[in-house]
Amino acid sequence: MKTRVSPLLVLASLLAPVAALHAAAANDVKLTRADDRVRVEIGGKLFTEYVFKGAPKPYLYPVLAADGTELMRHFPMKGKGGVPGEVEDHPHHRSLWFTHGAVNGVDFWAENNDQKGKIVSENVEHSIKNGVGEIRARNKWAAPDGTIHLTDETTIRVRGTADARFLDYEVTLKAPPDKPVVFGDTKEGSMAIRVPLWMTPAHKQGKNVHEGKGTIVNAEGIRDTDSRNKKSDDNWGKRSPWVDYHAPKGGKVYGIAMFDHPKNPRHPTWWHVRSYALFAANPFGQHDFEKLSDAKAGDLTIPAGGRVTFRWRFYFHEGDEKAAQVAERYKEYAAGK
Repeated sequence: MKTRVSPLLVLASLLAPVAALHAAAANDVKLTRADDRVRVEIGGKLFTEYVFKGAPKPYLYPVLAADGTELMRHFPMKGKGGVPGEVEDHPHHRSLWFTHGAVNGVDFWAENNDQKGKIVSENVEHSIKNGVGEIRARNKWAAPDGTIHLTDETTIRVRGTADARFLDYEVTLKAPPDKPVVFGDTKEGSMAIRVPLWMTPAHKQGKNVHEGKGTIVNAEGIRDTDSRNKKSDDNWGKRSPWVDYHAPKGGKVYGIAMFDHPKNPRHPTWWHVRSYALFAANPFGQHDFEKLSDAKAGDLTIPAGGRVTFRWRFYFHEGDEKAAQVAERYKEYAAGK
């Protein structure tokens, strides 16, 4: 007796490999090196570029959602007036970046004059391993007088799905053999992204009032949706393993979650997150965030010849923190996935 095979089953078996190929193509990572940057494409579409020349520090710009929606501000990369309607405050908020405002007393955060420190690229390499793009960089942190206060080894890993992007940022800070490095207690730092104005909650900045529809929420459920009549944002200065920043645009909700790795010093970190669009994790600003009298309470000293490593993950997603399962994605990150 012959067994009859359903035509639908035959069709499904034929289509399965095709579907798998399409899924793989949507996730494929491509890295392309130029003289001043590494271009990152996922599924044939631009995700970001790691720019390591031409500015006082390396940064990633642009930063795009899976469907191409811009999740960062263009200023200062496009200059004043480059994008009509953009807020052009804080020119050192350079898309997505890592630095700090007090390193052996030198300010590497701001960029407003020649008396600020610069993070100078020494070497950049890239590769793709198991479908994950990896950029490895070495940088030196130079004071205005040319003194090198420390070096870093930075690794950026990128991957994606059809509707999400993941960026892991790992930085190892290395003190020179003959002197320690002090990361001083200041709110001006450290792992940061400047989100676009449409993502922000309703807020007042100076004399300007923005009727935003964004939400800032942390792992404990503290939510910022309107800071116009408050002295500060509710999530600012709080400690939490993660924070999510999301808002509606064009009939969809887009979000950025930042995860603080549980092995990081001082985990869970403090958050320098503002309703006007700054979104930063800062493990060094304790006295500012907790309003302590000891201005050095949050100092972190790397001994001569020593090193310290920090890790964060950016999760660029669709939907709010619940629809995007941010808490579940954080647990995966904490488990090493």
